[in-house]
Amino acid sequence: MKVYQVIPRGYCKGVIQAIEIAKKQAYQDDIYILGMIVHNQYIVDALENLGIKTIDKKGASREELLDLVDQGTVIITAHGASEQVINKARKKNLNVIDATCPDVIKTHDLIKRYLDKKIEILYIGKSGHPESEGALSIDSKHIHLIETKKDIDNLNPNLVYVITNQTTMSLYDVYDLCEYAKTVLKNITIAKETCQATTIRQEAIAKINDDVDVVFIVGDPHSNNTQKLASISSNKANKTTYMIESVNDITLEMLKDKKVAAVSSGASTPTYLTNQVINYLKQFNYHDTSTYIKPNIDLNKIL
Repeated sequence: MKVYQVIPRGYCKGVIQAIEIAKKQAYQDDIYILGMIVHNQYIVDALENLGIKTIDKKGASREELLDLVDQGTVIITAHGASEQVINKARKKNLNVIDATCPDVIKTHDLIKRYLDKKIEILYIGKSGHPESEGALSIDSKHIHLIETKKDIDNLNPNLVYVITNQTTMSLYDVYDLCEYAKTVLKNITIAKETCQATTIRQEAIAKINDDVDVVFIVGDPHSNNTQKLASISSNKANKTTYMIESVNDITLEMLKDKKVAAVSSGASTPTYLTNQVINYLKQFNYHDTSTYIKPNIDLNKIL
């Protein structure tokens, strides 16, 4: 099978930094991560093998997760956390290690600067996502989550606003919402914060080769940037697209009558997993059952 390896893809600098910070705590006592260090279960499992425990509970905020830790060290994930979370951890006499992505910190700093000027913040993001949670908790009264145009319609048009966003959002969705906001609100400043890694990965997917008849986006279903890559491939590039966690998710039905595949991956997807997908597709022949055999996944190679 012919395979295009979409470039760039995979790990961004924030993910690399977070993983390296976590790995330095390997085999020490009472090391906890508040939520998934990055949104990839294979990375979480590989860190567990190093004695680094992930504390996660569906629907629980980072502040609530701290109630499950009584001693030791907590690592703040790449998605960031509010000052309330860090202060609570220190009040519990926990050691705090911050693995927040530099681009997320940059967005937080931008939000704080505009809040100091008494300007309302519109934050384009995903409800319940830890990055959005961290940003919104800076000032829940004056930061407004924007997911749809309806959220903009419900605002007071006479106030002064700045609009920014979760770093992993679709740059096309952010553009549309920003353009719409300019037609509804009288006084608004645009301060888009889609990180460079997200932007160039999304642009590469949107410009995918015409002869591609199936696209595989490798990544965890929790990963917003992976979801956005799949959405852009499907809706903007108009390609048959599958979001998969690993080579094990590829089925024969996905490959039936397909001759040319393209592969990309989310910013928190291990290169090892993506390479397994690429190599499997390269050797795959629908008419040769010996090419159906998939490789085993070795957790020791994830990190």
